Amino acid sequence: MAFGARMFKTGLAVTLALYLAMLFEFKSPVVAAIASIFAMQPSIYRSWRYFLDQLQTSTLGAVLAMLGGFFLSNQPISVGLVCILVIMICMKLKMGETLGLTLVTVISVMEASGQWDFALNRFILTIIGIISAFLINILVFPPKPKEQYITRIHVVFGKMSLLLRTAISHEMKDSVYRAEKKELETAIKSLSDKYNLFEEEQKKLKRAKYSQARQLVVYKQLLQSLRKGYEVLDAVENHYFQAERSPEIDEQFDQNLERLMKYHEHIFWKFEDKLKPNETEAETMAESNEEFLERVMCGPGAQPGGLRLAVVAAAMYDYGYQLDRLNRVADHISRVVEDKEQEEALFSWLRK
Repeated sequence: MAFGARMFKTGLAVTLALYLAMLFEFKSPVVAAIASIFAMQPSIYRSWRYFLDQLQTSTLGAVLAMLGGFFLSNQPISVGLVCILVIMICMKLKMGETLGLTLVTVISVMEASGQWDFALNRFILTIIGIISAFLINILVFPPKPKEQYITRIHVVFGKMSLLLRTAISHEMKDSVYRAEKKELETAIKSLSDKYNLFEEEQKKLKRAKYSQARQLVVYKQLLQSLRKGYEVLDAVENHYFQAERSPEIDEQFDQNLERLMKYHEHIFWKFEDKLKPNETEAETMAESNEEFLERVMCGPGAQPGGLRLAVVAAAMYDYGYQLDRLNRVADHISRVVEDKEQEEALFSWLRK
């Protein structure tokens, strides 16, 4: 497992929480350390939301625990009943992510049979832990999910490109192929989680900027293209080698995959502003993609085993379709940037 910034920051947050708890001479500082571990989030926005939600649920949990300890004592059945009540309320308030730390607060408060000073002590320690995690998260290697997302997109594409380019020729060792494909699946899942962070943030912001909405569309299409590429790998593994085929068919599939990968690379270069918008390339690619599918469906598709080849060809066609959509997004952004540069140049000339 690679050592990451979040691991380092979690350790720092625990250290800071313990030092603060000892500085103010609180008993059982370990509660603050536990709170800091729960509160470390993958983005600053989530850290802030977690802080606000946890403040509410911890207050609720402490109050219910005090009442439960006072009226029901600290018997195991009483603790369990109060925990169930707190879970139901938190789920109703749609604050399920804060449940773990809230239940820790409930159990620790009920341990003292509802003593208000003990409850206040535990509540303050919880807040110290959350604040420690929040401060460390924004001050030490603050999360940059957008930059990380784009970097990971290129890394994942590199893995997928290697697997797709050697899928038909079957040059890669089986053990290596399985390991690389598993890593690719995990990486795409990680990208999906990061995209969900962006989508969640935009939905929570009532006045999201147009540029942010456009950026979200780009991220979604980048991810969707990689998913479709992975589906091609699945189709090849599950159907291609079980079908009857000739060396000519192998060459056709291999060449079409190579065209798709080059097309995907060119689109990335457009996003990096290295290539101009090229409608001819998109039209040519779309036509060749359709011709390839028709050739497979009408040619070897009529022979025994041809249906399996058709499944693979359909997956490749769908991949190409998603690349066409991604290409349109890249061309649109390039034109917007170019128009903006021309507009700035015009205003600069007029100001002279």
